[in-house]
Amino acid sequence: MPMIRVELFEGRTPQQKKEFAQAVTREAAKILKCSEDAVDIIYTDIKKQDWATAGIPWSEKT
Repeated sequence: MPMIRVELFEGRTPQQKKEFAQAVTREAAKILKCSEDAVDIIYTDIKKQDWATAGIPWSEKT
């Protein structure tokens, strides 16, 4: 059973997450030759202050 973890900045709507999950589930099942029922997706919403790139928190980027 594939489990796909998605980390992203908070603020996506439930509808956006649903559409993303449907698309990823469909493609994962097709490529991995498994049932869509076997695909799990777990979202982790992260505050921009808790994510840094090149030492700079995203909350400080414009």
